[in-house]
Amino acid sequence: MAKFHRNDVGSVVLGCPSPTTSGNHFRLCTAFSAASFRRKIFDAMSCGSSSRHRHQLMQEMIYDAVLPPPPPSPPTSTTTIRSVLKESNEPIKTKRPVKNSINNGKRDKLADLLNLEEAESDAETTKKVQALEGLKRLVKELQMEKEENKRAAASRVRLLTKDDPESRVTLAILGTIPPLIAMLDFEDFNSQIAALYALLNLGIGNDQNKAAIVKAGAVHKMLKLIKSPNEPSQAVSDAIVANFLGLSALDSNKPIIGSSGAIPFLVKTLKILDKQSGCQARHDALRALYNLSISPSNISFIMVSDLISFLVNALGHMDVSERILSILSNVVSTPEGRKGISIAPEAFPILVDVLNWTDSPGCQEKASYILMVMAHKAYRDRQAMIEAGIVSPLLELTLLGSMLAQKRASRILEVLRVDKGKQVSGNLGGNTSAAVSAPIYGSSANQYGKDCLVEEGMMSEEKKAVNLLVQQSLQNNMKRIVNRANLPQDFVPSEHLKSLTASSTSKSLPF
Repeated sequence: MAKFHRNDVGSVVLGCPSPTTSGNHFRLCTAFSAASFRRKIFDAMSCGSSSRHRHQLMQEMIYDAVLPPPPPSPPTSTTTIRSVLKESNEPIKTKRPVKNSINNGKRDKLADLLNLEEAESDAETTKKVQALEGLKRLVKELQMEKEENKRAAASRVRLLTKDDPESRVTLAILGTIPPLIAMLDFEDFNSQIAALYALLNLGIGNDQNKAAIVKAGAVHKMLKLIKSPNEPSQAVSDAIVANFLGLSALDSNKPIIGSSGAIPFLVKTLKILDKQSGCQARHDALRALYNLSISPSNISFIMVSDLISFLVNALGHMDVSERILSILSNVVSTPEGRKGISIAPEAFPILVDVLNWTDSPGCQEKASYILMVMAHKAYRDRQAMIEAGIVSPLLELTLLGSMLAQKRASRILEVLRVDKGKQVSGNLGGNTSAAVSAPIYGSSANQYGKDCLVEEGMMSEEKKAVNLLVQQSLQNNMKRIVNRANLPQDFVPSEHLKSLTASSTSKSLPF
């Protein structure tokens, strides 16, 4: 028969049984609340049924019983152990008010950022609209009848378009170019200068505006201003040169400007300002002529203006020499240009002298290019180069020049060497049979020996010519080394050095 042991916890915790209940049902004491009792039961169920946990649970319940009762609460109905256990097994739902507050804060910040961006975009749009309205008013001022208003508006356009590409585009779209070109007919120099520099700034970095300015007749107006009975001031001429420089940068404008008569004006300006090395208009004129020389159709206009001889004689000025050589490099690309260079006085001696400018590799490369093209095209020019002493500088250039200069110098030497070989074969043409064929049977040995002596004599003449060129090259090199070393001008090489130069051969030289 099974024995049932009754837990005696009830006599301690629950006190006396209720007389109105039967069985194992008890009533809660007034010292325990329903919430505290449920917590104790939950702890007991979760800790297990060991005696140690039961002991701790009993101690805590006794401690709670000793404490004063909690404040009065509304009466509750009788709670059974089964209902308490059921409630204790239900999952506890926790609230997260902190996370919701954080999410709300993030939403507020995002909303603030969006509002700020909208405010900034609105402010930027308002600013652009105001700027556009200001540009429209400026164009209206250019179209007024009063010359003072137009001059002030042109000066304003000049300032706005100096560093602002967007203003150049917007003002051109609004129709600023025609009234500015019309201002060139004014007699007031200040109005002319304001209009010219406004047009110049409108075309900076904008090919569409450059084409629109030329199409609107600005080049014709500028040349009319130059040829007027009242000679324009130097400031107006400088502004026109600057405009030609800017407009000639566009390829489609080069033939139009070149055929309009602008090249003679630029050459005249260049000659007038030749003595003023620091003048900006001089450099602008050279650069404008370089831009125009790129178009082959303008070479004929350059030849008519007598520019080649002036440029060749101006090669001594180091501040403009490379730009001059660039122009000549474009001119030499046409037969007419090569003819103009070859007939220019002292053209080849000056160009050969440029090959010795070791402190300016760019000038050496451009001069060697001009000479190379002319050497390939005309035998007469090659003879003029040899007479000018080109061999020695070329030999030095093949050793000390830049890679590009070395290649060009080697090509020139190759052409000259081929010419020399043709001359030798031409000189030997009448005696080829005597020099090459075997002696005829029955002829004397003296006659055969005489022919051999003739051949050896002719070959020795060639060797003598080559040795002479080598000696001249070495002596010129020694003079340059003496000059670079800042030795006395009366320095004379020793006899030993002379003997070395006299006995050297040309086996290691490219000639």
